[in-house]
Amino acid sequence: MAGRSSLPWQLLLLGAFLSLPDPAPAQTRYSVPEDLEPGSFVGNIAKDVGVDVRSLSARSLRLVSEGGRQHFQVNLADGVLLVNEKLDREALCGRRSTCSLQLQLLLESPLQLHRVEVEILDVNDNAPQFPKKEVSLEITEVANPGTRLPLEVAEDPDMGSNSISTYELSASDHFALSINVRGDGVKMPEIVLEKALDREKVAAHQLTLTALDGGDPVRSGTARITVHVLDANDNPPVCDPPISKVFLEENVPSGTLVTQLNVTDSDEGLNGQVEYSFKTSNKAPDTFLRLFNLDPQTGQITTKAPLDYEDSSAYEIAVRARDKGSPAMEGHCSLRVELVDVNDNSPDIVLTSLSSPVQEDAPLGTVIALIGAKDSDSGENGHVHLQISNDLPFKLVSSFKGHYSLVTAGPLDREKAAGYNITVMATDAGSPRRSTEQTIFLQISDVNDNVPRFSSPSYTAHIEENTLPGASVFSVSASDPDVGTNSKLSYSILDTGMQDVPISTYFHINPENGTIYALRALDYEQDKVFQVLVEVQDAGSPALSSTTMLHLFVLDQNDNAPTIVYPPVPRGSAFQQTVPSSAEPGYLVTKIVAVDADSGHNAWLSYQLRETSEPCPFRVELHSGEIRITEALRVSGAPHRLVVQQAQPNPDWRFSQAQRPGTSGSQNGEEGGAWPNNQFDTEMLQAMILASANEAADGNSTLGGGAGTMGLSTRYGPQFTLQHVPDYRQNVYIPGSTATLSNSSGKRDGKSSGSSGGNKKKSGKKEKK
Repeated sequence: MAGRSSLPWQLLLLGAFLSLPDPAPAQTRYSVPEDLEPGSFVGNIAKDVGVDVRSLSARSLRLVSEGGRQHFQVNLADGVLLVNEKLDREALCGRRSTCSLQLQLLLESPLQLHRVEVEILDVNDNAPQFPKKEVSLEITEVANPGTRLPLEVAEDPDMGSNSISTYELSASDHFALSINVRGDGVKMPEIVLEKALDREKVAAHQLTLTALDGGDPVRSGTARITVHVLDANDNPPVCDPPISKVFLEENVPSGTLVTQLNVTDSDEGLNGQVEYSFKTSNKAPDTFLRLFNLDPQTGQITTKAPLDYEDSSAYEIAVRARDKGSPAMEGHCSLRVELVDVNDNSPDIVLTSLSSPVQEDAPLGTVIALIGAKDSDSGENGHVHLQISNDLPFKLVSSFKGHYSLVTAGPLDREKAAGYNITVMATDAGSPRRSTEQTIFLQISDVNDNVPRFSSPSYTAHIEENTLPGASVFSVSASDPDVGTNSKLSYSILDTGMQDVPISTYFHINPENGTIYALRALDYEQDKVFQVLVEVQDAGSPALSSTTMLHLFVLDQNDNAPTIVYPPVPRGSAFQQTVPSSAEPGYLVTKIVAVDADSGHNAWLSYQLRETSEPCPFRVELHSGEIRITEALRVSGAPHRLVVQQAQPNPDWRFSQAQRPGTSGSQNGEEGGAWPNNQFDTEMLQAMILASANEAADGNSTLGGGAGTMGLSTRYGPQFTLQHVPDYRQNVYIPGSTATLSNSSGKRDGKSSGSSGGNKKKSGKKEKK
């Protein structure tokens, strides 16, 4: 009856919990009779394995059976297991005592495997049959009562109670039926002589032998037996023992002795000479002829072809021993050859399912593959164990006998290993052991788990002021070890708020290659340095990013003309300075102070007097701007008109050690020194020069500034003293000022410093302009 068996079978639920290897899944079993029509109900498999019927179609249910035959099908609408084709137990399982079909129910999303066993129950659909419908027997007339004549065994492919139950013999005055049970449980009919025969009265006896099975209804088969009564030779050959058993290893070489039959005949002469032959049946008429050889004279049985335990574990051999009497008499020997299994088959590895690729962030215990193992050998020879290398982040978990789950056992990192060759080794427990290997390639898919990184945490670059818009400023680059969209990078500039105007109005970055371009011409006098914060972001989900800082320094160009800050001369007018008539050559008349908004070499200044056609008794110091008398003045009363030019000096222009500007840290042992290249020092010096000129102009500050600092230490710090910057005020004379002037080269009182080489003159003469 269809459905689950409620008798000796226990219903076990097979749940292949693929994501969790324990507890071990059970097995669902059903029992159905053979010969059911296609579409017959077997069982509600969805309910029995605990699967929602509504998810069967979405989870791509597959029913896999051994041998590839689809004996059953599952109705996806209601989850019922149905017969797909008519089942013939005898064709499926032959003479096996039990007949079960193994099924595998495979579900995806998540991946699950359920094992289902369907037992095919026997139906009495076959009647017993004898090998021959007509049987001829011979018996001597001198046979004693009790003489037995073996008969051919009837065959019925049905099993259990549906197989042969008994035999019946038609009524006879001389013969009766005897039934013996063989070692394997087969019932063997024999005719027993109960009353002495008289050939002259009856030369042949006609009997009918009927074989009955135990089915309901009972089925039967018959054979017609003719017993011929013969004279004389009244002793048949006798096999001792009549039934024997031999154990033989499989794969023994051809010609190996199986057994030597022991047959005796009490008669003499030809009546006692025995010849041997195989008795065949319609079940396997060629089996013995192909595998075994029987010597007709000696009764030795040897192998003539390799024996394979996996083809058949045992053979039943029937031998006929016939003497040469007239009529001949025969005896019968039954031999059972049981093969001993040898570990001659290597295990098989069956990859049922593989999930590849697997994401690198897969949690521990994620099922990668379902692997089966089997071995055609029996016992320990067929017990298979699977293993993989211990140095891989995977492990095998046994689900149930012969089935394993390959799961993750450690973290995966695609950047370290983009794939794995997992070698699975199957080893049986035989002696010697046999093994098989199969390599599975598992691909690891990328996850956006790496932040893009710049080649440096910060960069430094320079750009000249007045560079045309669109010029390339700098290029940054970043890398991301991820792949695909996770490594596709995009660059952008972030506004840090450090500038008054958004940084994006100054610069643009190519989002694809990181090249930074200027959007406007830059002015060094307005912005000397930019801090450009660049961000790189990948295209992963979620996106990851990092930043770097570009310190962009603007380089000065000589785009500003020098400006005279002292003496202050309004546009269109001239500055007047009175000189005493007694002033000697070298006398300091005044000092010109000019500044330049540029920086570095562009701000280095030199002073020159414009050449005139008339001789001029004055000269201006090239670097200091000091105007001094070069010769004695004539008392003419006519003023001298001087025009100073200021210009940047040649690049090789040098200060003396005493004149060289810059902080104390910028001084070195060289006599000649260049203006400092340090941008900060240059700018500070320019500011100090301008401040000194302004202080001198207001006429209220002491030019000394205290301790020879010109007041610079108060304004700019104690490190800035007269040793760092030329004092442009100390030689400036301002009428009406209470400041004490020091004239290192020429005295105000007319005394010579000796540097001019002129004669000393007394004061008291009128001053010249």
